[in-house]
Amino acid sequence: MPTAGWNFAEVWEAIADQIPDAPAQVQGDRRFTWAEMDRRADGIARALLDGGAGEQDKVAQYLYNGPEYLESMFGIWKAGLAPVNTNYRYADDELVYLWDNADAVAVVFHGTFEETIERIRDRVPRIRTWLWVDDGSGPCPTWAQPYEEAAAQGGGRVVAPWGRSGDHLYMLYTGGTTGMPKGVMWRQDDLFRNLVGSAVDRTVREGPADLASVRERVTGPGMVGLPACPLMHGTGCMTQLIILSGGGCVVTLESRHLDVPELLDTIDREAVNLIAIVGDAFAKPINRALEAEPGRWDLSSLLAVTSSGVMFSEPVKQTLLGHAGSAMIIDAFSSSEAVGMGQSVSAAGAEVQTATFTVGENTRVLDDDGRDVEPGSGQVGRVAVGGFQPIGYYKDEAKTEATFLTVDGKRYSVPGDFAQVEEDGTITLLGRGSVCINTGGEKVFPEEVEEVLKLHPAVVDAVAVGVPDEKFGEAITGVVELAEAADFDEADVIAHVKGRLASYKAPKRVLPIETIGRAPNGKVDYKRLRAWATDAPPGD
Repeated sequence: MPTAGWNFAEVWEAIADQIPDAPAQVQGDRRFTWAEMDRRADGIARALLDGGAGEQDKVAQYLYNGPEYLESMFGIWKAGLAPVNTNYRYADDELVYLWDNADAVAVVFHGTFEETIERIRDRVPRIRTWLWVDDGSGPCPTWAQPYEEAAAQGGGRVVAPWGRSGDHLYMLYTGGTTGMPKGVMWRQDDLFRNLVGSAVDRTVREGPADLASVRERVTGPGMVGLPACPLMHGTGCMTQLIILSGGGCVVTLESRHLDVPELLDTIDREAVNLIAIVGDAFAKPINRALEAEPGRWDLSSLLAVTSSGVMFSEPVKQTLLGHAGSAMIIDAFSSSEAVGMGQSVSAAGAEVQTATFTVGENTRVLDDDGRDVEPGSGQVGRVAVGGFQPIGYYKDEAKTEATFLTVDGKRYSVPGDFAQVEEDGTITLLGRGSVCINTGGEKVFPEEVEEVLKLHPAVVDAVAVGVPDEKFGEAITGVVELAEAADFDEADVIAHVKGRLASYKAPKRVLPIETIGRAPNGKVDYKRLRAWATDAPPGD
C-alpha cells in the first residue's frame, strides 16, 4: 500500500525486508533482529486493533527504557494509531490528567507500575487495552494482557483498514517548566523529514515519500545508538528514531537509573557509535568514572555524543572528548515543539563558547515587532524556527496560536527561548522567558547564571531562581549542589560569578542543597526550588 507522506512504520518495514538478519535492538542478553522486531510489532498492532482501537486513537507508553519501547511504537504506527509518551515519575493525579487529556484508549506498561495503575484504573475508563510488560516484579494482573503473548501472535504484516499516512501522529507530551503537560502533535511526515533529512539523507526533505530510496540507502547494518537518557523524552527517543531509520541498532541499558560503569561497559562491548545524554548531569559522572579508571574502557567506536534540552558547559565537553578519541559532541538547540533551531559541535581541542550555537537553516531571532534582530546589536529576541515543525498542541488552540506564528508568510515555532545574535551570525542562548528573573528592572535569564555557578570548583550542579525582595522585586538566589567534601564559601561563589558576569546578575545569596533533583531529561522544577529558596531562613 503506498504511503501518503513519510510514515515510520512503512520505512521500518522496508528496512526489515532489506536487512532481516541485522541487529535492531539489544538489551543485555536480549537481542532482536530487524525481522524479529518487525514480526513482534505486528503482534502488538494486532492486539491493539483487536482491543477496539480506531484510526489515530492514542496509546500511552508507560515504560522504562527497553526493547519494548521502540518495538511497541513500531506496532502502534503499523496500526495507524498515535503513541503517547508517559513520564514514569508522575504521581496518580498527573497520570490521570495525561491519559485523559490524550484520550488514551490503551496503555503499554512495565509490571512494576501495576500498583499505581490499580489505584487509578477506574478514573481512566476510556482505556480498554492494557499490555503488561514482564519485568520480574510480579504476575500479570487479570485485567491486562501479557505483552509477550501479544508480540508472539502470527499472521503476517498488519495494516488497519485505514492504512498508514504521513499525517498520522507522533504525540510528545512536554511538561516544560510551568503549567500542565501539553501534547505536541508531530505529523510523521514532518518529523521524518526534519530528523532523517538532517542526520541521514537530505534528499528526503523534499519531494514525495519514496520507499525505493530507503531500499537503495539501507543495504547493510547502520550505526549503533544508545540512549542513556529516557526514551520517554524527546532527546532520547528522537535520536533513536534516526538510528533505526538508517537501518541501525538501538542498545538500551538494563539499569533504570544512570549507571555509569554499565554505560561504559556497554559502549565497549556493543561497539556503540552514538550515545544520547543530557548535558553536564550525565557528562560529569562519566568524566569522573573515566578519570578514576583510565584505560578500563575502549571508547574508540564512539563517533558522536548528542545532548539537547539543557546547558552543556564547554569545559565538561572538552574533558569528555579527551577520553573519547575522535568522537564529537553535538549539542542540539531543540525542544519538543521546535526541532532544529541550532547546534554547537565540539571536537577535541576545538573549544566553543558555552550556549553559543550555529543557527539552523530555517532559524531566526525576532524582536517584539516580528523583525529580525540585527547581528551584534546586543538586542534580545525570541528564537523562531521554520521548516518541518509540529502542527500544534493537542486540544489547546490558545497555546498553539501563541507558539506557532506566521511571519513574512511563513510558519514558525516560537516556544519562548530568548537569545542574542552575535556579529558572526551565531546565537547565544539566554533561556526561557517563563523562568526569567526580573531584578531591579533588569531581566536575568537563569541559565546564564547557572552556567557560571557550575564553573566554580565547589559546585557540581546549580539553579538560579528569583525570590521575592522588597528592594529588587526579585533577588537572584543560587541553589547549588556541592561536590563531595567541598568547602563552601558563599562569598567566594558570589565573587566568582561577579568576576564573569555583570554584578546585577550575581546571586544575592547562594544556598547549598543536598540535590538539585533533576528529572531524567535533565530539567529542573524551578517552581519547587524557588519555593525552597524563598522559605530558607536568613543566614542559611
